[in-house]
Amino acid sequence: MIYWDLFLAFFIPNIIGYGGGPAIIPLIEAEVVGRYDWMSAQTFAETLALGNALPSPIATKMAGYIGYEVAGFGGAFVAIAATVIPSLLLMLGALGLLYRHRESPRVKRMSQWVRPVIAMMMAWLTLGFLLESVHSSGAVHTLIIGAIAALALVRFNIHPAFVVLGALAYGGLLLG
Repeated sequence: MIYWDLFLAFFIPNIIGYGGGPAIIPLIEAEVVGRYDWMSAQTFAETLALGNALPSPIATKMAGYIGYEVAGFGGAFVAIAATVIPSLLLMLGALGLLYRHRESPRVKRMSQWVRPVIAMMMAWLTLGFLLESVHSSGAVHTLIIGAIAALALVRFNIHPAFVVLGALAYGGLLLG
C-alpha cells in the first residue's frame, strides 16, 4: 500500500502540474506533508533546499529522496517512476502523432526548424563543457584529450564509449 501511495503522491502532481519542477513543488508538498504526513513542512523545506543545491531536475531529486525516506530503494524507484511517467507518456504520444503525420508538409517544415535549434543547443553545451574543462584541468590537458579523442573517433573509428573511457583513464592517472 505504501508504494501505491508513493506512486499517487508523485504521479498526480506531475500529471496535473504545468510548468516543470518548480511549478509542481507546492503540489508535491501538499501530498507529502499535507495528505500523507510523511515529513514536516520544515523537513520538506530542507529537502527542497538541498535539492536546489544539486544539479539536475528538482522534481526527480525530490521524488528519489522522499521515496527513499518513506520506503527505501523500492520507494525511491516508485516515486521517480511516477515523476517521469507523465512526461514519458506525453512524449511517446507526441512521437506517435509526428510519426503518423511524417509525410505532412507542416511536420517536415517543423522538423527543418527544430534541427538548427537542437544543433545550437548542442553547440552551447559543448562550449560549456570545453570551458569547464579548461577551467578545471587546464588548457594543455584539454587540448591533449581533445586531440587524441578527435583522432581516435575520426581517423581510427574507435567507438565513443572507449574514447570516453580513455579520457577518464587519462584524467584519473595524470590529473587525479
